[in-house]
Amino acid sequence: MATAVIGTQTADMHAPELAGELAYPRAARLGEKSLGLFREGLAEGVPIALGYFAVSFSLGIAAKMSGLTLSQGVVTSFLCNASAGEYAGFTMVAANASYLELAVMMLIANARYLLMGCVLSQRFSPDTPLWMRALIAFDNTDEIFAVNVAHTGDVRPARALGLMALPLVGWAGGTAVGMLVGGVLPKLVVQALSVSLFGMFLAVIIPPARQNRVVAGVVAVSFAASLAVSVAPLFSAVGEGVRTIVLTLAISAAAAVLFPRPEDDAGAEAEEA
Repeated sequence: MATAVIGTQTADMHAPELAGELAYPRAARLGEKSLGLFREGLAEGVPIALGYFAVSFSLGIAAKMSGLTLSQGVVTSFLCNASAGEYAGFTMVAANASYLELAVMMLIANARYLLMGCVLSQRFSPDTPLWMRALIAFDNTDEIFAVNVAHTGDVRPARALGLMALPLVGWAGGTAVGMLVGGVLPKLVVQALSVSLFGMFLAVIIPPARQNRVVAGVVAVSFAASLAVSVAPLFSAVGEGVRTIVLTLAISAAAAVLFPRPEDDAGAEAEEA
């Protein structure tokens, strides 16, 4: 009896040590797996980062022409990885728009990310904490979103964080280089380089416009309406930011009402994505 009791006590004394030995390899395996997923995300983010560097270079020139300092431009690019939204913001800063106008314009220009965030939220494991979801949503750009949803199963936080790491650096770094180059080159050269940003936007709108006459018509109406309100005496006195917001809402709403998309077409595109 005494021997049995002593044996039991000895086993109880070594139980925490055994549990620690079993738990350590498990924690090590989990850490190695997360590190592997993070590296996988880094590799997938390299081409995105290179593309972002090229695009944000033009945004850096736009930021320089808007009167922002180097630190202001870099911080803005780091916190706003959206070419259209960021350019709209720099344009409104140059036009001395109010904070309210800037906030409304950012909401409109980046509204699609709300929908993308809703889709991505359905791909997280239920035990993913809210702070991790918010951190990944911080840089849920078009390209990063596409890569995340292309993977089967739940979104793996470690891989998602690795995926967004290099694009963040590329976007902010490209802006910094653009602003530095914009401060060294002659003004005429900087103005010429700033045209490349408009070329980027043309590359975005021309392909869908060629495929869809409605989109082409909306683009043409947008250009014509923007020119008209900028020279019309009744509207020219209104701030550029307010004009852009009103035109964006009015033209997009009119197009949605007059040319609604068939549900079959929308469903087909969702299946292809």
